[in-house]
Amino acid sequence: MKTGETIFEVFEDEVDGGYSASALGYGIHTEGNSLDELRANVREAVDCHFDETTQRPRMIRLHFVRDEKASQTCTN
Repeated sequence: MKTGETIFEVFEDEVDGGYSASALGYGIHTEGNSLDELRANVREAVDCHFDETTQRPRMIRLHFVRDEKASQTCTN
């Protein structure tokens, strides 16, 4: 049986390069050196996590998270 969707948070490693992804609500984590490799690894990780006895997602979404620092200068 299939469920709605599984969402992965994707982070780019600014220091070492590459990407890491973690599924929200599941213990699924993977990484890749490129976006193409990450997408393939996400599909493989989902296939390994959900077998024929468990509900599989109909859709896998990648949510790209960008960490930005905002600084505010206060002058009096």
